[in-house]
Amino acid sequence: MTFVHSPANATHTGSPVRPAGIWRVVKSYGHAEGLSCSFRQWQAGASHCRYLHGYALGFRFTFLTETLDDRGWCIDFGGLKPLRAWLHETFDHTTLVAADDPEMPSFQALAAQGLIQLRVLPGVGCEAFAAHAWSWAAAFAAAQTGGRVRLEQVEVAEHAGNSAIFTPAPAAG
Repeated sequence: MTFVHSPANATHTGSPVRPAGIWRVVKSYGHAEGLSCSFRQWQAGASHCRYLHGYALGFRFTFLTETLDDRGWCIDFGGLKPLRAWLHETFDHTTLVAADDPEMPSFQALAAQGLIQLRVLPGVGCEAFAAHAWSWAAAFAAAQTGGRVRLEQVEVAEHAGNSAIFTPAPAAG
């Protein structure tokens, strides 16, 4: 038997019935977004990752809520324009350097000469970028939704073969 929803068999109470549960939505900014940056992992030892290199990074943000808004949405994708702008400011044609990189004066000199757009972060690499993006986007989502939505995780990909996911540890209690 197939049920066909029609005005004749529908009852409308004025608001949609939503089952109890958790809704997750994903906002992606793929490699074609143009978030091309360079960085080096100075503590990488003998690995070639110790050299300056770059990728067009991809980002996936997973938001979740137990309560949808009045429109039936977890989060307004159109309201994420500031997130996109922050990603571009941080990762688009920039050189990312760890705050403790011993070659910081060299990078600062290149920036002073107008040769690079320097961004100093606590750490660099996919894992560090995922945690950094999570910190910014989690605060943004909480502020935009009055705490109704939280950011579950952020995935950062160098390319189709390498990515890292940051998920915060559960709160102690």
